[in-house]
Amino acid sequence: MLEQIKESTEFLTKRIKHKPQIGVILGTGLGNLFIDEIKKPIAINYNVIPNFPVTTVASHKGQLIFGEVGGKQVMVMRGRFHYYEGYSMQQITLPIRVMKLLGIEYLLVSNAAGNLNLKWRKGELMLLDDHINLQPDSPLRGENSELFGPRFPDMSEPYSKKLNTRMMKLADKLKIKLHRGVYAAVQGPSMETRAEYRYLRLIGADAVGMSTVPEVLVANHMGISCCAVSVLTNDCDPDNLPPVELQDIVDTASASEKKMVSLFTGLIEQLK
Repeated sequence: MLEQIKESTEFLTKRIKHKPQIGVILGTGLGNLFIDEIKKPIAINYNVIPNFPVTTVASHKGQLIFGEVGGKQVMVMRGRFHYYEGYSMQQITLPIRVMKLLGIEYLLVSNAAGNLNLKWRKGELMLLDDHINLQPDSPLRGENSELFGPRFPDMSEPYSKKLNTRMMKLADKLKIKLHRGVYAAVQGPSMETRAEYRYLRLIGADAVGMSTVPEVLVANHMGISCCAVSVLTNDCDPDNLPPVELQDIVDTASASEKKMVSLFTGLIEQLK
């Protein structure tokens, strides 16, 4: 895997003009408006990058985009990979390893998530303060490479307090409702049952999704500061649970994209 990461990094290094400072992962139903903010973009399809997986979910574009946002050099994943697609955790997180080797210091992550907190409403945003990992494998399992980080990385602050504080202040300034909560990561791809929603609420989760945590684990392993925001795309009330269609999730995420873009671009402008 180390040789694959180096090969991917070398391929990209030859095709970009500037060293990226900030990595961004765009989740389900998110991306079009943020991509419009990128100046002098260089787009590279996943399927031409050595060792990169390809996205198999229709709502996820398969591109890396390099360019400038808010005066900073960014590297944007337009679409991510999921464990439920059949990839290993190491494959899912290979792009994060590549980001580090290219020079990334910060990682901003977006996702679509189910809303478990009955005080909140779908379409609102949640800043991840912490997470509960219920996925069946870890990208850190196996032989550890000290090139990337320690065998037993600390996870007392998976989401940077400094970045989260800035994000909350920015949301207040922009008058964007931004909740703060705990994200539970599950395997998927099926949606959860009523009993599972009750369980997730009981153990302290405010939102549930099928991504983000593997990337954040690897970023923390390598010392990359993380900030993540969920669009709450469906209400998960076990006592009043209508069927959910993917298109509904995509539509809700898309409707909230402008708020997400304002927060991400505003935070990027503040980073050094």
